[in-house]
Amino acid sequence: MDPDIPMRSALDRQLTADARNWLADAVARVGRDSAAVRAAFPAVGRRCGRGPLVDGWTVADAARARLLAALPLRGAALAEEITALHRYGDAAEQRAVLRSLALLQDADASFADRGLPLVREALRGNDTDLIEAALGPYAARHLDYDGYRHAVLKCVFCDIPLDRVAGLDERADRELARMLADFAHERVAAGRDVPVDVWPLLHAHPGTLDACGLPAEAHSPVPERRAAAERALDAYAAAAPAPDSAAPTLGPAPTPTAPAGAA
Repeated sequence: MDPDIPMRSALDRQLTADARNWLADAVARVGRDSAAVRAAFPAVGRRCGRGPLVDGWTVADAARARLLAALPLRGAALAEEITALHRYGDAAEQRAVLRSLALLQDADASFADRGLPLVREALRGNDTDLIEAALGPYAARHLDYDGYRHAVLKCVFCDIPLDRVAGLDERADRELARMLADFAHERVAAGRDVPVDVWPLLHAHPGTLDACGLPAEAHSPVPERRAAAERALDAYAAAAPAPDSAAPTLGPAPTPTAPAGAA
């Protein structure tokens, strides 16, 4: 298995000749002996570089993904190896593992949801790079309804733009909109602004803003709350879809997959 061709091409363009040769040799060694990844994985940043690539990936992320894709392992054995790399790696190595989860499952269906504990661990922490990396296509496939909603809410709390969360158009539902509306009300009650990417999700579910009580804050006797409410309501109005455009269709979340090995 190998990462998708566009990213592979982008990576090859960024690597020096020496880096390309080192990576090709490392991939070959890992393909022959999975234990070789344990020395190669930490060395990637130094040998290949750490600069930006595409879609939030770095050169090191993509090079490490290529090493993981070369592992001659499947299912539980693959999950065990990448879990160890994650556990003993630094933040950059952990980010690469998280970004690679969907690629690994695409190439090996038996990998299934075995990487989900790594996603949940990242979501329990406060490293925004790891949270963002965890909320890629793999998390969108496997997090249950409640887990996905709370992950989105954590992004809002941590100022992670919601356009970096995979699957939001398909998985956002009315309950998530209600949670975001309550969050917006809490921010306004504290005299603080609300992230602008919350408003389109509330527009997709009419009534959620009124139900949370935020509009009433525009009449608050507390000047800071009143001003915050006025800003929020202006931003909500500005985010309204054009009259002649169809509202986005936000369907129900896909049925979460059963744990690997479950009967």
